[in-house]
Amino acid sequence: VVPNRRWRHAGLPSSRRFRRVVTHMQAMEQLTALLEQRAPPAFSKELLALRDALLARYNGAVDAMLFYGSNLRSGDALDGVVDLYLVVDDYRNAYQKSIPAMFNRLLPPNVYYIEVRSGEHLVRAKYAVISMPDLERGTSAKWFHSYLWGRFSQPCELLYVGGDDTATRVRGALVQALLTFLHRVLPVLPERLDSAAIWQQGLALSYQAELRAEKPQRAVHLYESWEDYYTKVTSLAMDVLPFNIKREQDASSLIYTISIPAHTRALARLGWFVRRFLGKLLSLLRLMKATFTCQGGIDYIAWKLERHTGASIEVTPKMRRHPLIYSWGLLWRLYRRKVFR
Repeated sequence: VVPNRRWRHAGLPSSRRFRRVVTHMQAMEQLTALLEQRAPPAFSKELLALRDALLARYNGAVDAMLFYGSNLRSGDALDGVVDLYLVVDDYRNAYQKSIPAMFNRLLPPNVYYIEVRSGEHLVRAKYAVISMPDLERGTSAKWFHSYLWGRFSQPCELLYVGGDDTATRVRGALVQALLTFLHRVLPVLPERLDSAAIWQQGLALSYQAELRAEKPQRAVHLYESWEDYYTKVTSLAMDVLPFNIKREQDASSLIYTISIPAHTRALARLGWFVRRFLGKLLSLLRLMKATFTCQGGIDYIAWKLERHTGASIEVTPKMRRHPLIYSWGLLWRLYRRKVFR
């Protein structure tokens, strides 16, 4: 990489632009390396049992498997339901049927439930299916809603990967999710803040763009669980983002002063307003889809709401047989009770 004539006409001296490009490249390499270093030396036998069962179920169509969520934080695969993402080469290859492939393509991802026996334990998992192209689009700035880049900006691990090229693409998508998240949230946050404020307030924005059962303190807990990780990736990402950013070390943390034009901030606030409205609609559509794709879907949804809120939820036989007909009254009552937001 060398300075060229085009850079001299870009408004910056070629040497200064050259240094900026080199800094950008180094930061991207360090972000990717940080994700590679996070891979654990071994997974539990329960997680490996889930991995093997899912690979067998999809008969060679799985390119990668991502492990994330509360079980990753706790390290206990038997605590509740494991959260997984299956990255497939093609929806039609994965399902061998046209209808689930069509729904997955129209509104990714499809969500399913699986139970696997590992020794004397029963391991439960909720897993989502997404294609590699949809993963790459959904974590990039081309994807408006935060559903994918909001999730994958958070820590996750590769439980399975089909090869080095696939690993490179998946880690590239994870880095892009992180950058997209910061690029979208920083313009609506205060000008001067530390990494804790960035992630706690940014994740709260992402949660508000969906129907979520988690309480507002959830974002604080997530940050505190991975504080060292978030501090490192934030520092590296600041060298890549297209904002004027200054750093200042105070007694306890690194403070960022981020200068963003007023019109950019106004557009960003409008964007998050639209995401909140659109996200509620998309969440309802995904819930409707999950009642068909997820075995015992209505019971799983009720269990998840009870787990996160402590509210008692009764699922009737009619709801199990015809969830799209008989569940709307329950959903409305739960929303009025603020069981989810």
